[in-house]
Amino acid sequence: MLKEGLSIEEVVDTVIHTLPVCSQRNLAYSTFTIIKVASDGMAYVAEFDNPSIFFLSDREIKKIEWCTTEINGRKIKESRFKLKEKDILVFVSDGVVHAGVGKVLNLGWQWEDIEKYLKENTNKNMSAKTVTNLLLGACDQLYMQQPGDDTTVATIKAVMPKKAILFSGPPIDPEMDPEIVKKIMSTYGRRIVCGGTAGNIVARELNEEVETSFKVIDKDIPPIGYINGIDLVTEGVLTIRKATEILEKVKIATDLKFLYEDDGASKLARMLYEDCTHIKFIIGRAINPAHQNPDFPNELSIKLYVLNELKNTLSGLGKIIEVEFY
Repeated sequence: MLKEGLSIEEVVDTVIHTLPVCSQRNLAYSTFTIIKVASDGMAYVAEFDNPSIFFLSDREIKKIEWCTTEINGRKIKESRFKLKEKDILVFVSDGVVHAGVGKVLNLGWQWEDIEKYLKENTNKNMSAKTVTNLLLGACDQLYMQQPGDDTTVATIKAVMPKKAILFSGPPIDPEMDPEIVKKIMSTYGRRIVCGGTAGNIVARELNEEVETSFKVIDKDIPPIGYINGIDLVTEGVLTIRKATEILEKVKIATDLKFLYEDDGASKLARMLYEDCTHIKFIIGRAINPAHQNPDFPNELSIKLYVLNELKNTLSGLGKIIEVEFY
């Protein structure tokens, strides 16, 4: 509702007149935390009966100055403050604060305990997803894998845009090769090439050679290559498919050690996850007969399918995706 332009007063009025109040806890069934962050780093927070958010900056919990507004008898806490790069906001449901009640802990996990946990177990280089998964994992342990309440964690991290371009080809029209390579090389950010044919196109247009690395031998993942001016060169379908599997694991993992292997798929997954916020896919639609599945029409060849799966997985991780077909 706020996104569509309604005021906080109108939002609260709608909520309290739509949803009932819990007779035991005297709370509206829909408590909420609203956070809006502008491109200049200015943050607006509104809370209604939820635990206060955690504001981490340089591994310290910063105190938030609140003002209270009463709307139809409900007290709404509001605050405005500026975020700097790598600052983190964590907001939770009361199921997080009560984690472990009656089991591991008599009174549950208190707000101050969560504050201490975040200070001791997070750092400014962690992604928002990792912080969320870490806190959820701790709650799961306190609940002994049997949560007694809704346990929700969401994290926002302030980061500068980091761009990448991923080329996997070849294009239908070979005359487009120079334009594609020019676009790749004009990109300020990570340059990634996936696929042998795509690698050969880039190397030819740059008057470079593709050098294959046999430093890491993996029976399931082809070796990476090197082209001067390109950050990562990998094989196509097999590597992309495996990288997608790795990125799917990232969505729920609290320990990301598996992301730091030296094979091509891990390198690809790590670069896309850690080094990029905005990713442009340049996808050539020429069909390699070796990659066609007779059960699908041409436009759903394996190559296009695995690239689409990778795109969807990255979108699910919060990446901003743009796709151009050639």
